[in-house]
Parts: sequence; C-alpha cells; structure tokens
Amino acid sequence: MTERAPVLSVRGLSVRFLMPGGRRVAAVTDAHFDVAAGECLALIGESGCGKSVLASALLGLLPGNAQTAGRALLGDLDLLAADERTLARTVRGRLIGLVPQSPAAHLTPVRTVRAHLEETVAQLTGTRDGRRALRAAAEAAAERAAFPLDHLDHHPHELSGGLAQRAATALALVGDAPLLLADEPTTGLDRDLVERTVDELRRHVDHAEGGGARHDDGRALLMITHDLAAAERIADRVAVMYAGRIVELADATAFFGTPGPRHPYSRGLLDALPDRAFAPIPGLPPELGALPDGCAFAARCDRATDACAALPPLRDHVACHHPHAVLTEATDRA
Repeated sequence: MTERAPVLSVRGLSVRFLMPGGRRVAAVTDAHFDVAAGECLALIGESGCGKSVLASALLGLLPGNAQTAGRALLGDLDLLAADERTLARTVRGRLIGLVPQSPAAHLTPVRTVRAHLEETVAQLTGTRDGRRALRAAAEAAAERAAFPLDHLDHHPHELSGGLAQRAATALALVGDAPLLLADEPTTGLDRDLVERTVDELRRHVDHAEGGGARHDDGRALLMITHDLAAAERIADRVAVMYAGRIVELADATAFFGTPGPRHPYSRGLLDALPDRAFAPIPGLPPELGALPDGCAFAARCDRATDACAALPPLRDHVACHHPHAVLTEATDRA
C-alpha cells in the first residue's frame, strides 16, 4: 500500500527566544515529524515543554524576539519562510484552521458569536446567497461544535470557558482547511462534550459521507493536548515532547496499549493517569533557558546512567539511551 503524502512536513524546526542580557531560551529544538492526509497526530507533554510555541511557529504568530530555523512545508509552502501577507491572506483560516489554547482572547469582545461566525463563513466559504443563507450556514457551523444556538447572540464576556472553547472550535471548522491545528481543544469541557468535540475534529479529517465510507481529501489534524484520554480516542500517532524536543513518535494503538511507550518519560505520563498507576513523575522539567548538555529527562529518570550525560539522538523514533524494549504481549507476560 502506498503511503499517503504528508499534508504537513516539519524538518529541523527550532525556536529560540532572545532575552535581555543576551540569554537565549530554547523553546523548540530540532523537531522532525509529518502529518499525513487522513491522519491525526497528537502532540503531548507537560506544560511549558514547547508544544504551543511550535504551533505558533507554524502560524507565524511568534513574538518579535523569536528566531526560527528549519522548514515546515504545507504542500509547497514553507510556513517558516512565508511573509505576513501570505500567512494572513492564504494560510490562517484557509490552509490551517486554528482552535486556540485561550479562545476568549481570540474573540473580539464587542461582537457576538453569531457575528464572528457569519463573517468567517462569508470570508472563507464565499457564501453570497443572502442574509438567510449566511445565517443558516453560521448556525450549522455552531451545531458542528455543539455550540447552543440560543447563545449565538451573546458576546464573549457572557460565555463560560467551555462555551468560548466551542465557539472557537466552530470558527476553526468553517473553512474546512487542509490542516486543523487544535491547541488544547477540550479545555473547560465536561467528558461528554470532550468526546463530541474530538469526534467532530476526527470527522474533519476522515470526511466521512453516507454509510461511514471514508473519503480522504487531504485533510489532517495536529492536536496539542494534555488530555490523554482524548488523544487515545482519536489519534493515529502520538508525538511526545519534553523540554523542547520530540522524544518519541509512536503508533497510537501501540502507545496506549501493547507494547506501550518506549521512552521513560512517555511511560511516566501514562503511569500518572488515575486509571493506571496514578504515580506522578518525580521532580520538575528543566528550565528551557538552562537545559543540560545531555538528556534533559535524566535527573527524573530511574533508568539514567553516565551515558545520559550525552544528548540522545532520535533513533527508531525514540530519543533515549535506555529505551524500553519492544516486546510482544506474550513476551511481556513471561
């Protein structure tokens, strides 16, 4: 079977923030990954590891003191090299739909949710069939994200955090963009709404029509999340980030099931879940402005040795000197 072409191909993406006094903060270092057509890649890791910075780099939304390196190809377009005009008029909303981490901050405070949706529908879909058609399209977009129609005429300050999250999701889905970038899309939602929201994001990728048939039209989803249950529900693959580096890339079924993650940090994330060992990872992540020369996880790792004083390369999809072995279920029980 021929592999599907990537919608997004990231090679060597690094982000450095230049701070007062000449100090540099290594927020993202040498990220390599693809997101294929019809695929959901879940990017997971503790707060402050660089996940949202990576997302901002793809959209050209980094502050002025940021320096980027590497490539991020969306089709033939290198997002890191694109100018602001291209990003604003071609990329954001049209080629990349964003569910932002802080949705209330991305909504204009003096406009209702309905006004946000109608303007977005008009701009991204070209609906010009009159006011009634525009209104109907905006309401259909709200329903996709489970946003209640009786709240459409509310302003952002009148919304709960969960409602603001659903409004942002509705806006992100309007353009049917080739790449959907969802940064913590389940924040503030109860479990039923979490499942409905991530299922809708998944449908955006699968683009199923009638009878459950799958019609791949080149869409992909990059979901940044702390919610491992949501990631397990919809992800095809998992990328684990720690201290600005991607330390493991794995098939989601193997990652959440058998044989499980290979990197000790990844195993620690799963073991911390209440329905697993409920055992937190000891210690704290290092400051991104003061990373060690070797493995950044070594100080928290019970498998660390002197070899970990050297930086481990990403080999066989895991960056670790002492990864867990790939075992079959039968061998693991022996």
